[in-house]
Amino acid sequence: MGDKLLLEDVRFYGHHGVSKAEQTVGVWFSVDAELAVDLTPAAVSDDLASAVDYGAVARRIVEIGTQGRVNLIERLAGLIAQTLLREFPAQQVRVRVRKLTPPLQGLVGTPSVELVRSR
Repeated sequence: MGDKLLLEDVRFYGHHGVSKAEQTVGVWFSVDAELAVDLTPAAVSDDLASAVDYGAVARRIVEIGTQGRVNLIERLAGLIAQTLLREFPAQQVRVRVRKLTPPLQGLVGTPSVELVRSR
């Protein structure tokens, strides 16, 4: 199956990280999600009930990112991937998590991780 639902740059403010600044002040995160899902029913019917609601996918990503706290973006990406596979009819998910405002103390860059998980 080559069909994919894509969400890019879903942003939220979270308190994930190992530094005290990240845990107390927080940082901005951006998530890209790719769900391998059969889009034929929605493409044929033009009916929202036949589609995967990308708004619901985005809301779940934000809920996971803003509730609780983890140390590593690898763990955050894993929680998001696990939830998307459990709650939506995807055969595979690809999740990329970027920490947009990391406290890198003079270094420039955007750390990110990408996980691919399948049923």
